Amino acid sequence: MKKTISLFFFFSFFFAIHAQHANFNSQRNWSLHKKELQIGIGATQFNGDLGGAEGIGRDYSLKDIDWPATGVAFWLGYRQRFHPYFATTTSLCVFNLKGADSLSEEPSRNARNLHFKSFAIEIQQRLEFIFAANEKFGSTFNLPGHYTKKNRSQQYYVFAGLGLCYFNPRAQNEAGEWVNLRPLRTENQEKAYSPITLTMPFGVGFRMGVSRMWRVGIELSYVKTFSDYMDDVSTNYADPTDINFSPDPNAEYFANPVSGNPSYAPGEKRGDPNQKDAYYHMNIVVTRNLTYKDYGRQRTKLKLKALGKYKV
Repeated sequence: MKKTISLFFFFSFFFAIHAQHANFNSQRNWSLHKKELQIGIGATQFNGDLGGAEGIGRDYSLKDIDWPATGVAFWLGYRQRFHPYFATTTSLCVFNLKGADSLSEEPSRNARNLHFKSFAIEIQQRLEFIFAANEKFGSTFNLPGHYTKKNRSQQYYVFAGLGLCYFNPRAQNEAGEWVNLRPLRTENQEKAYSPITLTMPFGVGFRMGVSRMWRVGIELSYVKTFSDYMDDVSTNYADPTDINFSPDPNAEYFANPVSGNPSYAPGEKRGDPNQKDAYYHMNIVVTRNLTYKDYGRQRTKLKLKALGKYKV
């Protein structure tokens, strides 16, 4: 994925440098796509305390990805373009995250034997900057002697924003049942952590038109959270003999599936509280133009203007 992102940036800036001939966001082009509905489907990857690639953990790094732990995301958004270079999008994303030490090639993490999966819902509001575009429409009127251009609609953009995400980590007990981890307070917290966290998404994207009404594109995003408990792991191993430890029979097992090993004894490091959790999205996004009602008026104006019969 790291190579994919590098290639994306390379071609994006190459396009920006060599697209002087492009009709960049003329008034009649961008204004015909002010309001759009977006539907997406894609893949997710968790970046936290559990799982990870071979070697020491790499916070916020694509090198620490477990490909077998890839989740699925469904995305719905409403986009409004209010300037040739800027747009804002309100979105709802439903996805799942998962991670397992058993998938890690790093010996100590693999031996820790913790795992989780989580259903998540995120609401985002983001601002999009279109740094390169090639937007042209073919002739909107048929007049003798007029050159007809091909329809083109390409956009390269970056975005950032804020969001709220609900999560609910679960794990499978020895009987094969999936159990909610948050109520168990597996690190003997005084109270259960919040299932909602503030998020900050950052990303890049590309979209192209397949018609005047439809676009298709791809987005890569990194989402930073302000919680370290999306995987139910953050600080140190709890002492199950503590009087305040949860009486739930599942609590002791999920707190430490390998109890008896001195490396994972009460008080030893279970997670890294200094680094908050994060996740990645890679989505295929289909966009439907909702501003189609303006086409008739725009085409009439352009036709009359070409004939010299339209006055501003």
